[in-house]
Amino acid sequence: MDVSPQEAQKALDAIETMMKKARRAISNSGAYVFLIIWGFVWLFGFSANHFFSGKNAGYVWMVLDILGGILSVVMGIRLGQVVRSASGGKTGQRIGWFWLLLAVYCMLLLLVAAPADMKQRSMIIVIFVMIGWMAMGLLLSSASVWWGLAITALALIGYYLLPGIFYLWMAVLGGGGMVTLGFFIRKRW
Repeated sequence: MDVSPQEAQKALDAIETMMKKARRAISNSGAYVFLIIWGFVWLFGFSANHFFSGKNAGYVWMVLDILGGILSVVMGIRLGQVVRSASGGKTGQRIGWFWLLLAVYCMLLLLVAAPADMKQRSMIIVIFVMIGWMAMGLLLSSASVWWGLAITALALIGYYLLPGIFYLWMAVLGGGGMVTLGFFIRKRW
């Protein structure tokens, strides 16, 4: 099949237009809100791990996770009411169930594997979150896969090369990165 340079350029332009429309749809869908919510949970939660003792940090995480979960459900319902298609609501529910089941399986792994310390537990949770991020990226927006890979790489660098400041590293680069990405998607896409 012979394709002229003009036809090839036209096809590339069509792909670029569709990518811009997909990014705009993601931005308009409000998906960025969840990045901001959970970015702040990570920012404050990992900061608590760095600055407080184990039990106190655990209480901070518990409160943050409950607040993050409630905010996510409320925002998911509100954003679901804005969606114009009948399938959008079902997709949102499936995404919610996906994350809930992923969290359950993460807890089961933590129970079975019994990591030696809190850093190992934290790293396993980060890996599970990034698995979810990758799955969502592959299904909804391949551009976000690169951000997930970057956060995974930064988490591994912090875990192996900077263990003394791993929690602070994750607070700033993991949590702060998600917050920044959320605002970036909202403003630039």
